[in-house]
Amino acid sequence: MQDSGKKKIDRLVGEILESYREFPQTCSIDMKYRLNNEIIIDLLEKIRCVVFPGYFEAKNLNQDTIEYHVGELLEDIQYRLTKQVAKALYHKAELPASEQEARAKAEEIVSAFMERLPALRSILATDVQAAYDGDPAAFNTDEVIFSYPGVFAITVNRIAHELHILGVPMIPRIMTEHAHSLTGIDIHPGATIGSYFFIDHGTGVVIGETTEIGTGAKIYQGVTLGALSTRGGQNLRGSKRHPTLEDNVTVYSGASILGGGTVIGEGAVIGSNAFITSSVPGGTRVSIKNPELQFKGRVRMTELGQEGFWKG
Repeated sequence: MQDSGKKKIDRLVGEILESYREFPQTCSIDMKYRLNNEIIIDLLEKIRCVVFPGYFEAKNLNQDTIEYHVGELLEDIQYRLTKQVAKALYHKAELPASEQEARAKAEEIVSAFMERLPALRSILATDVQAAYDGDPAAFNTDEVIFSYPGVFAITVNRIAHELHILGVPMIPRIMTEHAHSLTGIDIHPGATIGSYFFIDHGTGVVIGETTEIGTGAKIYQGVTLGALSTRGGQNLRGSKRHPTLEDNVTVYSGASILGGGTVIGEGAVIGSNAFITSSVPGGTRVSIKNPELQFKGRVRMTELGQEGFWKG
């Protein structure tokens, strides 16, 4: 009985190994430069502690300890992020000539990223303010930073976007997909987003890679800023596939705006569930005509603003 079980396992091992040879694109055997997701997510949290000090640390901070604390965080981020970026560079089409070259390039990239942290903090401050100003349910900006999924997703995206534009593969997408899994908000790190950006509620929001969003935009749950068609697959890589939203555009829940040539002009308002595939002039309000409501069964007419009963 045991021999029979052993033969079965041996057969399965052989079949699985053959599958590895047949589909090498789904294997990472002998991958010396494999990225560590846990480290990347931990680094993301450390960067959030730098841009929002005092909110996410386990220890209390004060004016006497803050300088040491920030310095310690930055040293840890720089050291560990450099190691991950050096590994990530081996996932590009053009591989580094040597580990020394990869390390040197990673140090250059991470140094440039670290220099962007003060500017990153500045633009995130505008996002926090936009969330507070735009939501009458917000108690204060602390609540916004602590608990708003839109602010979390935007924070992660802005961090990932800086690495994306510096040419880092994989790591930016790992970061934004982490935020996606926690919030239901899917923002590609390649999207270009202006200041004072607010995502209200957020669940189901999709923002594609080549989307461009101006200053002061506000979008609600279920909004898609997507491609008109992706049937071209990899042949579409590098093309403008997603829409442009100019300054102060508002897009309400469930709306879909598609296509790289689609431009929503400054100050336009797109109503709930609208399906947009062509440009909209600035200042325009787009809405879907209210569907006719039908009532079936015994309904109190006062519910319809009238007296008595209605029987459908």
